Amino acid sequence: MAEGVAEATAESGSGGDSGAGAPDSGVAPIKHQYLTTKEQFHEFLEAKGQENPSWEVEAGNSGGVDGAEPEAKRIRLEDGQEEDKQRDKAEEAKEQPPAQKRARGQNKARPHLKPTHYDKNRLCPSLVQESAAKCLFGDRCRFLHDVGRYLETKPPDLGSCCVLFETFGRCPYGVTCRFAGAHLGPEGQNLVREDLVQAPPIRNSLDKALQQQLRKRKVHFERAEQALSQLSKGQLSGSTPTATVPKVMGAEGASGQENCDAQQAPLGQDASAPPSSPVQTCGPLTDEDIIRLRSCEKKRLDISGKLYLAPLTTCGNLPFRRICKRFGADVTCGEMAVCTNLLQGQTSEWALLKRHQCEDIFGIQLEGAFPDTMTKCAELLNRTIEVDFVDINVGCPIDLVYKKGGGCALMNRSAKFQQIVRGMNQVLDVPLTVKIRTGIQERVNLAHRLLPELRDWGTALVTVGLGAQRGSEPREAGILA
Repeated sequence: MAEGVAEATAESGSGGDSGAGAPDSGVAPIKHQYLTTKEQFHEFLEAKGQENPSWEVEAGNSGGVDGAEPEAKRIRLEDGQEEDKQRDKAEEAKEQPPAQKRARGQNKARPHLKPTHYDKNRLCPSLVQESAAKCLFGDRCRFLHDVGRYLETKPPDLGSCCVLFETFGRCPYGVTCRFAGAHLGPEGQNLVREDLVQAPPIRNSLDKALQQQLRKRKVHFERAEQALSQLSKGQLSGSTPTATVPKVMGAEGASGQENCDAQQAPLGQDASAPPSSPVQTCGPLTDEDIIRLRSCEKKRLDISGKLYLAPLTTCGNLPFRRICKRFGADVTCGEMAVCTNLLQGQTSEWALLKRHQCEDIFGIQLEGAFPDTMTKCAELLNRTIEVDFVDINVGCPIDLVYKKGGGCALMNRSAKFQQIVRGMNQVLDVPLTVKIRTGIQERVNLAHRLLPELRDWGTALVTVGLGAQRGSEPREAGILA
């Protein structure tokens, strides 16, 4: 078609030169610089739009005659040239050495000079830490296990006095210390001065072994499962269900002294069931792991006349509480910790439970929406950390917490709220406290209805925030026993 248009245009152009009239109707003349041939058009497409001066048609060659090779022959020649180019590139790549990986980071010019003898002459960490267990690496360990050989290759000490040993009574670096001569025995053992060794100032840290068990879900919650099964069978519906709640709680109706006088049955056993056969034991036997503490036997939380530092999320951390203790705070409480994150072994969440040695009366605050997670978390913390009381946050107005049913949303979920309080009180050996609001919506108070029920459920102390509207922080706080 292009050739036909070109021929028609050429004829019309020659007719114009011979003095013919105007071009035919319906035919548009094409300028001479836009005329091309089929072969030149295909070469233009193969070259991906790169113009070639050889494609330009000379002014005298109006017919557009092209002396290129036939199409089939030209394709064969191009294929052969491409194969030769690929073969040459492959040979050049084999001759050239592999390019070094490009360095990344800010300090790219820093040479990384790691000594070759670093791993060969390094003592195994199991010997440095004086661990009683075997080496974690086993037969694949590349470090030294001979202390005598390590001391032969070790450089001389820098001095005769170790500051860590003189200050704390024990050097954590042991044999590898550059001042090891001050605290090494005749056989290379690390000496310890018992008179200088002090207890760690910060307690309630997360153990690595416990963290791995929590992540692999290998921690068993026997007491929590028994409490949850009893709560589910009892179908707690009333405010004071004496028949559904185990008597070990000692929080229903009667006073604490009457509950102490009453005979309590172990968990999971019926009071009318005959006693089991005695178990043969040797030596003194305690019943702490069999018979739970009753409410009257628990340590009482006496904060009358003392200044209570309320838990402050994102602010009431350990350094802040230490400063407040210097200024006269008597009772301190940690930041709000989410029970599901604690059960997952998250280090950031367990950091909220740390306690300094200056905090003589210390408690933690938990947040959750379901009885199973709250009860299991209470049992876990009861046997792993040291606290004086546990507080349930039922006043958190954050939307993320409220939409999941936790925080102040529990004030409208009385059945779940009751199961949480009773379940946690059943597995804890310390007093249980609750923080609530006057209400969820403005001018709709709920606290006066919950206070009598919380007393019957076994709560030792209730803190009421006077902010009632969800989304606003409490303006003041009051404490009710």
